[in-house]
Amino acid sequence: MKIISGGVCAASGFKASGVHCGIRKNQSKKDLALIVSDKKAVTCAVYTRNLVKGAPLTVTKSNIADGYAQAIICNSGNANTCNANGIEIATQMCELVENATGVSKEDVVVASTGVIGQPLCITPIENAIDELTGKLSYDGSYDSACAIMTTDTIEKQVAVEFEINGKVCRIGGIAKGSGMIHPDMATMLVFITSDVSISKEMLQKALSTDVDNTFNMLSVDGDTSTNDMVTVMCNGLAGNDEINSDGENFNTFMKALNTVTMTLCRMIAGDGEGATKMLECCVTGADTLQTAKTVAKSVICSSLLKAAMFGADANWGRVLCAIGYSKADVDVTKVDVSFKSAKGEILVCKDGAGVEFSEEKAKEILLQRDIEILVSLGDGEYGAKAWGCDLTYDYVKINGDYRT
Repeated sequence: MKIISGGVCAASGFKASGVHCGIRKNQSKKDLALIVSDKKAVTCAVYTRNLVKGAPLTVTKSNIADGYAQAIICNSGNANTCNANGIEIATQMCELVENATGVSKEDVVVASTGVIGQPLCITPIENAIDELTGKLSYDGSYDSACAIMTTDTIEKQVAVEFEINGKVCRIGGIAKGSGMIHPDMATMLVFITSDVSISKEMLQKALSTDVDNTFNMLSVDGDTSTNDMVTVMCNGLAGNDEINSDGENFNTFMKALNTVTMTLCRMIAGDGEGATKMLECCVTGADTLQTAKTVAKSVICSSLLKAAMFGADANWGRVLCAIGYSKADVDVTKVDVSFKSAKGEILVCKDGAGVEFSEEKAKEILLQRDIEILVSLGDGEYGAKAWGCDLTYDYVKINGDYRT
């Protein structure tokens, strides 16, 4: 398995594009994306568990109820949530795709991201649909990745290549997410494409299993958005024997999918609103997997810990504090904590108590861009990882006037 270029266009038979249609005021920012498969694809998705859901999620859920789709359309700048005519607008977006590409409106995944509660007018999307379809390209992943961004500072895309039954297969994805990220499946959207042949039942199993260990272990600010969605489309053009049961081929697909999703997780965490650092909490020695996940997520969500990481302050007490209120069944007298980065690793807590360490060395380690928070619980063989970022002054600035 190897990382390759191409994003959502790396897999055979996928085109993509992105344009500025006018939803966003800044004309240099693309705000409308389209992804189209050459043939109908097995499709599944997971959605936010927020009781307030964007209209596009409702329409998408209906459209892919049969397990198939052929296109994805997404606008940024307006989340199409809490609007009286939201369903109508989302449905019209699907109809525009049908009229412009010939893909049935009922085979379209529709998504929106941006400000919540602002009316969304179909006119700019309608006016740009010909340009959007005209720019569809097998090299269009970058434009589509840019078009789904809101407060993101970089586009997020990745792809991998691997083999099943001697056939070369690919999975690629794009994502957006910077703030309002605490998925419970954020303004997080993830679109993944593959040319693998797989049944809809096994694809749903793969995605649902994967997100519990990737996107649901990601937090920027603790706010679960109304529009979170992760979608996977597989068109089967790689020509492998259909994956319709557990086994070696399914495990290979799962590994490839996890490589893509974990990479996107780290990209989203590192690009959190105002962030200067990407944080990864790695928990080992837990008595159960759930304990490991609970502890890792609690640490990565701690605002005090996130602020300490911004200041490169080795305040390990905040790690123990987060473990303590996580409600996980942990013996705190067995907990070890270390901080690690490209500058080295330093033990700061042993058996639940502080140890002597060099503050200068700790600061050098914590001044790096990527920080690992290593927690050993000393009770078992299970482990888990969670991802997040530091909490900075700029996070408040960005969200203080996000709507206006």
